Parts: sequence; C-alpha cells; structure tokens
Amino acid sequence: MIPQHTVQQILEAAKIEDIIQDYLSLRKRGVNLIGLCPFHNEKTPSFTVSPTKNIFKCFGCGVAGDAAKFLMEHENFTYPEALRYLAKRYGIEIEEVELTPEMRAEQQLQDSLYIINNYAKEYFENTLFHTDIGKSVGLSYFKERGFREETIKKFGLGYAPDQRDAFTKKAIADGYKPELLKQLGLTTQYDRDFFRNRVMFTIHNQSGKVVAFAGRILVKNAKAPKYINSPETEIYHKSRILYGTYFAKKAIRQNDECILVEGYTDVISLHQGGIENVVASSGTSLTEGQIGVIKRFTPNIKIIYDGDAAGIKAAIRGLDMVLEQDMNVKVVLLPDGEDPDSYLKKVGTAAFKEYITSQAKDFILFKLDLLLSEAGADPVKKAGLVKDIVMSIAKIPDPLKRSLYIKECARLMEMDEQMLVSETNKYVLLYIRKKKQDYERKKRQDARAQGLPVPPPSEMPAGPHTEPDPTPEPPAQPAAAGAEYQEKDIARILIAGGDQPFDEETTIAEYLLSNIEEIIDEFDHDLYGAIIRECYDLVLKKQKVTAKYFIAHPNHEISAAAIDLLHSPFEYSPGWEKHEIYLNTQKMPELNFKMDSQSALFRFKLQKVIRLCEKNQEKLKTLQAEKEFDKMVKILKVQQRLHEIRNELADSLGTVVLKGG
Repeated sequence: MIPQHTVQQILEAAKIEDIIQDYLSLRKRGVNLIGLCPFHNEKTPSFTVSPTKNIFKCFGCGVAGDAAKFLMEHENFTYPEALRYLAKRYGIEIEEVELTPEMRAEQQLQDSLYIINNYAKEYFENTLFHTDIGKSVGLSYFKERGFREETIKKFGLGYAPDQRDAFTKKAIADGYKPELLKQLGLTTQYDRDFFRNRVMFTIHNQSGKVVAFAGRILVKNAKAPKYINSPETEIYHKSRILYGTYFAKKAIRQNDECILVEGYTDVISLHQGGIENVVASSGTSLTEGQIGVIKRFTPNIKIIYDGDAAGIKAAIRGLDMVLEQDMNVKVVLLPDGEDPDSYLKKVGTAAFKEYITSQAKDFILFKLDLLLSEAGADPVKKAGLVKDIVMSIAKIPDPLKRSLYIKECARLMEMDEQMLVSETNKYVLLYIRKKKQDYERKKRQDARAQGLPVPPPSEMPAGPHTEPDPTPEPPAQPAAAGAEYQEKDIARILIAGGDQPFDEETTIAEYLLSNIEEIIDEFDHDLYGAIIRECYDLVLKKQKVTAKYFIAHPNHEISAAAIDLLHSPFEYSPGWEKHEIYLNTQKMPELNFKMDSQSALFRFKLQKVIRLCEKNQEKLKTLQAEKEFDKMVKILKVQQRLHEIRNELADSLGTVVLKGG
C-alpha cells in the first residue's frame, strides 16, 4: 500500500502539463492551457489544464482530475498503477506501508477472487475453442449469431461443458481453494460445477477485471432458467455493474451518449457493427448505482426497446429514477418482432444508426404518448394519466426543464397549463419532504448504530403520506437547495484558499471554521459537510488546509469534488494589464479570499436564519390551529429576534430579503 504522504509527494512532483502533452497538443490561453478533449469528440477546445493548480478539466464532457486521474482515464490504469508510473517518471522511491492483518486479508481475498475468475474465464474460453464439444455446441452457436472470432475473444465468451464437476476438479487440482470457488458461485455446496452445458458471458468491471459470469442454456428445459448468473460477492455487486461498460466507456464519452439495451448479445452485436457506446442492464430495471456509472461518462442516455408493449410499460416505471439524476433520457421503439441484434443484422449499421437517431423520442413525451393511447376518451383513465405524468416531471431537478415539459404536456393533453403547474408542485414538495424524512431517518439509524443520542425528528408541515395543500405556491428554490449552495461555497473557499491569511494571526480556514464550529456536524449536504469537517480536523491538528491535500485525497469522491470546486469558468486575464486595463476595485482572485470568506459566511448564516424562520412559521401555524396562544407569544418573540438577525445579515450583504414569515 502506498502511504498518503508519498501519494502527496508524487502528485506534487508530477507536472500535469508535461504528462498531458505526451498525449495531445495544448496551447496557452491566459494562465491555463487548452486543447481538444481526448475523451469525447469536439471541434472547439474545451479541455483545460491548470499548471498552477496541477489539475485538468473538460468543460464539454466533465472529466476532471490530477495527473493520476488523467492516466487512469486515458491508459486504463488503476490508481496504484498511475501513481507508480508517475513515481518512476519523476524519480520518487515508493516505500510500501505495512498493511494491518485485516487489511492484508481483505486485499488478499479480493486478489484471490479476481485471479480465480480470470482462471475460470480462460477455462471456459479454452473449452470453447479447443474441445470438440465446445466447438460443435458453443462456438457454432456464437458463429450462428454472426459473431466473429475476434469479437468472441474480445468479450471473453466461452463454454461450460455438461459434466458434473469437470471445472471444479481441475481448479482444485491447480491449487485453488474449494471455499473460494463456492464463494464465487463457480462451484455448488455439493462440489459440483454451477455452470454446466451453457455458453458463457464474462462480466467485467469498469477497469476490465473479471467479476462474474452469466451462462445461457442452449437446449429447451422447462426446469432450468434460460440464464443463470454469478452471485453477489466481495468483487461483484450487480446493482453497480452494466454489461459492456469497460468496452464502451471511451465511445460513450466521445459520442456524449450511452445507448442502453437489454441483453448481452445485443451489446456484442452492436459493438461488432461499430456502435460501441452501448451497455446492457441484463434484463433488470436500472438501479441508482448503474445510473451513477452512466452519469460518470455522459448525462445523455438512449434506451432501445423491442415492440413488446407490456414489457415497455413495465420497464418505463423505473425510469423516473434516471430523471431524478438530472439526465436526459430518450427512448427508441424498434419495429414489432425486432430486437437490437436482429434489426442490426436485417438493415445494417448505417440504417440502424439512422433509425435510432430519427426515431429517438424524449422519455416524458414517449410516456405521454403511450398513456394517451391507452386512456382513449375515458376521463377516469385520463385523470390517472395526468397524475402519472406530473409525478415523473416533478422528479426533474431543473425547474426550467420542468416548466418546458409542463408547457408541452399541457398542449398535447389539451389541458390548462396552470393546473399542471399546480399538480407538479404538489409532488415537488412531496419529494422534498420525503427526502428530508429519509435523511433524518438515516441520521437516527446512524446514531443508534454508534450508540449516540438519537436526534429528534424536525417538525415538518406534512409527511410524504399527507396530501399537501391543494394549490401551494411553486417553490422558487427549496431551502435545502439554498443551504447546499452555501455549504458548497464554504467548501470551495476552504479548499482554494484555506491556507491564505485572513489577518496577521489567522488563516482563512481558521476564520471560517471558528465561526461555524458549533454546527460542524449539522450540514445538509453529505459530501460538502465531510470536506468542511475534514478541514476542521486539520485546523485542530494545526495542519494547513490546502488544495493539494484534497486533490490527492484517498477518497476519490472528495478529490473529484475538490477538483470541481477549484475550477472556475472565469479567469483573470494577464492581457488586461498589458493593454492598461486595471482592476481598480476588484483584487485578483488569488488575493480575494478575505472578502470572499466574509461574504460567504454572512450568506451561510443568513440561509440558516431563514430556515429557522420558516420552521418557526410552521410552528406558529400549528399552535394557532390548536389555540395555544401562550406558546404562540413565546415563539413570536423568537421569530421577531430572528427577523432582526436576518435583516442585519441581509444589510451586511446588501441583500433584499423577499421571503415572508
């Protein structure tokens, strides 16, 4: 294991512009360098390299990181491989840290599972290509599907013979432990082969390692399922894996779109036909983890369905989850009786591409068409349709997108637009309340698990089971969203300038954190909260809060967030002074942290006070309904003081507070 201080040393030594210029040409723009992104197709450069921050970001496809991240994306290195490559290049000696027995055991287990899976893949491949039964049954099946030999080898296809324990005996004879064979699902508890008389599909993770298998039976057998899969293991979590991602990720970035199909053979057939930005859900509904995998590479997803109406209805029920992730979803319906594999063979690659481009329909409008045709003139069904559609629209985080969908759906349904706005807002509020309840439930569960006092639930005007007011005002910006923005701003300033001086005795980090330490465990956004708390811990240990520390953070979610926070779409141009354009009132960004931190702190406090005002207002409504007038007087006094604090903070910021309460 590479110690963290060595990781920091490697990443500080690695000049990102030198590493990236080995792969693409860059030209200077201001203090940065720009070039054409190697991860997606573009004509106008949006790939930016910052030598001063030692990071890169593509503003086209969103890929960002340090030198190690670039090598991981471009060369398919693992993180340790990228670090070792950089260490060798810059002459840094790596002294591996001794792992604890538990860490070593876990690492050894994972390594063993990968090694055994790779052994199994080679066994199935060898059986397919070098045995009579493999060639006559398995290989002939794949060739009948039109798969070329190089395609079969690329995807690691194979064959499991119809023998009781042929694989198990060979694996044990070659030194592999029976308990690990069983853990991977390759051997049953009775020491028999799990996969028998099936063609085999190898399932890879995003870095190309073999994590699981799927086996398809070739003979009709009412007692046996058509497909069987490996069980969940230490290295295989089905909800986070999409078949073909390893082979598709580069093309997904280049095309800025992911095509989703249902089956393994659909993926293989389309790849062989030159359509490589395609993955499969393996016949199951998309999970949050799988959506997250796609979103790493693109926000655009195109789902191809065959003509089975019942299957389509079942499949689209789960797609609201994709909308919730702020992704753009299109749906393509193939002609009756066709699947992607059969239709590609029938019409060829060019016609297939043209069809899925011209026939792609926005998911919301596709769903509306489907429900309208089903409802016909039935008013009861139409009422249900309205509810179904607005529930989907309400899941979309972007209010502008929601507004456009409402306008178009109102036109197509010949309904009053304001009615749809009102209905959508009901569900927007409902989802916000449910998310808050889920978050608080998790906080209580975590507290119980750690033996800490269980925090009381926050008072809310209505739970997710309660019908909201008939016509609530559309929320301009939910309080939680505002809080997230302020927390993000605090995290940004801490990472970018935490080690800069606030005054002669205090750093920016010390100033900010001393003013919010009483609520250091009460942030709304988990990731920004974690970053701010880590900054607080560094300050307590008398360590500097620096951008380099977070860029090289071992938690990749935190390092990715740090890189994103450090990138501004605007920059100071040295050319201004060349042409005698001076910033008389505005300091250069790197000198502006004091003013930035003060205004961010005021905004942060203002947001917290506004939320307290809102909570108190809800308490007042409840007390008024219950005629608890004595308690109302106390709350009103608190509310009056909160209003005063709110207005003082707003005056400091030059802000007009428009909220009521």
